[in-house]
Amino acid sequence: MGRINKKKYEKALEKLRSADFVTILTGAGISKESGISTFRGDGGLWNKFSPEELANIEAFYKNPALVSEWYEYRRHIIQKTSPNKGHIALFEMSKMVEKMMLITQNVDGLHQKAGNENVIELHGNIMRNYCVECLDEYTLQEFEKMYEKSNDHIVRCKCGGLIRPDVVWFGESLPENELEQAFEGSVETDIFMAVGTSALVRPAADFPMLAKANGAFLIEINPEETVISDIADVSFKQPASVVLDELVRDL
Repeated sequence: MGRINKKKYEKALEKLRSADFVTILTGAGISKESGISTFRGDGGLWNKFSPEELANIEAFYKNPALVSEWYEYRRHIIQKTSPNKGHIALFEMSKMVEKMMLITQNVDGLHQKAGNENVIELHGNIMRNYCVECLDEYTLQEFEKMYEKSNDHIVRCKCGGLIRPDVVWFGESLPENELEQAFEGSVETDIFMAVGTSALVRPAADFPMLAKANGAFLIEINPEETVISDIADVSFKQPASVVLDELVRDL
């Protein structure tokens, strides 16, 4: 891991200090530092499946027990993790800038655990569940009790409908309200920060491009090279926890 480029760092810091509106998009990279790097352990049962095989409505209707077990497995991993310095730094940053919009592609709720309340969750939240028939929502605690009581791991609503995780599956549309807010923030923001995202999955991949096209200062934080690295005004090739923690301390 290389050192943070001082010239780039000072430039980013200067822009953040004068910005009225900062929009941030986070991806899997920021949660990886908390230990959520994969849903499949080495040699584990879930190595037999790809996400595409399980994270879709057809798979759920075909084998709801299998899909429910997979999501329970993922929840247990997430529940054992804590927000890292990157998540915490973004919460601190929200108190320092005039206006901040936090958009995430993650479903783990770690931003909320760190203190952020107004998070735009593009792909939903794995800790929430709802009925596919009547759309009644269930908290994690309610769902867990029902899951434990079920003999077959198929959890049904009082109306008889299947209960599924409140996440966006392959082939499904992103929530309209969240998507609209994200597009608006990308157009209106002074600074756009892409943190730990590959910038490949659309429509989220359009946000940094849109922000840049509308005059925003684009900051990328990602150890890996991405499709937006060349157009970013500043690109840090370090983990989010390192860069964000330093930026907040100096703000």
